Amino acid sequence: MKAKKIAALLLASSMALSLVACGGKQATQTDSTSATEAEETAAAEDAAKEEPAEEAASEVSIDFEDGVFGFVGNDKTVNSAAGDSTFSVEDYNGGKALKITSSGKAIYAGIQADALLGDKASELKTVEMTVGTENPDGTFYSTAGNIYGFTGEKNNKSNTAWSVYLETANPKTISYTVPDGETFGAGNYLVLSLENDTGKDKGATPANLYVADITFKDASGNVLAADTSAEYVAADTGSDRSNLCALTDVVEFEGFAVSGDGWSQAGFTMPQEILDALVPGSVVEITYSSENGDMWVVMNEAAAGWMRVGQGNADGSGSDSAYINNSKTTAQITFEQIAALCSDDVSTWGTTMQCEASGAWEIYSVKVGKKAPSYALTNAVEFPDFAVSGDGWSQAGFTMPQEIIDALVPGSAVEVTYSSENGEIWLVMNEAAVGWSRVGQGNYDGSGSDAAVCDGSKAYITYEQIAAICGDDVSTWGTTMQCEASGAWEVYGVRVGTASEFKMINNLVQVPDSAASGDGWSQAGFTMPQEMIDALVPGSVVTISYTSENGELWVVMNEAAVGWSRVGQGNYDGSGSDSAVCDGKTCQVTYEQIAAICGDDVATWGTTMQCEASGAWEVYSVAVGQSAE
Repeated sequence: MKAKKIAALLLASSMALSLVACGGKQATQTDSTSATEAEETAAAEDAAKEEPAEEAASEVSIDFEDGVFGFVGNDKTVNSAAGDSTFSVEDYNGGKALKITSSGKAIYAGIQADALLGDKASELKTVEMTVGTENPDGTFYSTAGNIYGFTGEKNNKSNTAWSVYLETANPKTISYTVPDGETFGAGNYLVLSLENDTGKDKGATPANLYVADITFKDASGNVLAADTSAEYVAADTGSDRSNLCALTDVVEFEGFAVSGDGWSQAGFTMPQEILDALVPGSVVEITYSSENGDMWVVMNEAAAGWMRVGQGNADGSGSDSAYINNSKTTAQITFEQIAALCSDDVSTWGTTMQCEASGAWEIYSVKVGKKAPSYALTNAVEFPDFAVSGDGWSQAGFTMPQEIIDALVPGSAVEVTYSSENGEIWLVMNEAAVGWSRVGQGNYDGSGSDAAVCDGSKAYITYEQIAAICGDDVSTWGTTMQCEASGAWEVYGVRVGTASEFKMINNLVQVPDSAASGDGWSQAGFTMPQEMIDALVPGSVVTISYTSENGELWVVMNEAAVGWSRVGQGNYDGSGSDSAVCDGKTCQVTYEQIAAICGDDVATWGTTMQCEASGAWEVYSVAVGQSAE
């Protein structure tokens, strides 16, 4: 934006000459000036103040003049429902700028600050950048967002809000300051968001965001050089589906983004497609953050009266709780939970759905889908070298090796690790005796077929889904397995194994001080508090947040009356026992699994529960919840 700076200097010089010619006096503003004009004048003054600050630095860290922008990319850590924007360098406002084109959803652009600054990252104190917004139809609409910083070993999040409310202050310089006591280092990053777009709210095409002249400064105001050859690496969102079910045939509740204080409600009129999706077996899923970790819905117009659904005991009612993941970022409320209070007839629920929590809260997205199993594989067999990609509605795959054919038995599932433009993927059995067959495409091709369970990164297609189309005899399925999606797609790996289902659980009782770790085949644990013992009833589930060297975990009841007992170890000790359901992050062991070994009477299980794995392991938290089944 060098041309703009030169123009600003010339304008400043001409203004100075004008002031001398007029005896140093400026025209005064009359009392009749409107409030809007006053705001525009103030905004213009603010914008004018920003430019000299930008000019005062003899250089900027990144000016995009070289056209390089590989250090930015789409971020999902702030809002897992964020859109996938596209990036380019364009001419803008007399210079070069990064253009971020909205996909229709809010923009969250990650900036790889640690790699850009290298060993100078720890010196970063202030980030400045020029941002501007532009609507494709040429109309100006106000916009707002945040600069988020993630600092320290735990990526502690802080943010500074920005807004462009007036066209006269578009573009403008915005800044973020690293909080006192925090530092940038390896694994730390920035996120620039555009979260509020009044044009989009009024039905206009979403605004595009321009970013120019990014300047990194140390505490003394010195500009830090940036290595623009740095590559953006999307931060692991650690997508947490613990305690939740999977969804198929998902319908997005468009525009459901709202926030409130504790015990305040806010929401929207339900569009017809949401009302149509609310059928028995459906689930409302909410992506959110809240001060106390809870979230529920309010049906404020229900014929049965104003109703909270899923609040648990937050209001002292002892009601049924929403199903909430361990990270407390996603909540699910089932059709049946709403119907239990508001009746089975959706037409009596009213036209509005609201959200509420016991502390300050914010909603990022709401959707409704059909409840589907959340799978994990045991005894998995890798399909070697299954890495392939294609455009929408194109198929590609490989000949199935014998070990994959042998693993395709009743109760098994094909796990596909992938990414795709529209979030879905399915299989094609192109040599099946019954003819070329898609499996798991749902209604993407208009067929209304059974859908694969997809979350945007992993998809599961069961033996039973394939057999329903191609027959029970695997020898008639052909020798090739292919993948396909409705948009561009890429597959990174395929496995086949026994399909184990995670339970959907709620009404969690957290076990305090349950963190522990150990080497392979070593045990460590905790004394079970009374509230945990009371929660261990038929239908309950012990859920454990963990990591382990080999991916598995189980529990040990070392004081059980029947003797020292492993539960859920599967065949890791050669016993061929029943296995816990594990995915490397969450482990579930049911009451029934423990009772099968230690007896139905919890009083005979002893007072201690331990954990163990075949390799080094660490447990972060333990809770007991009630299964939805």
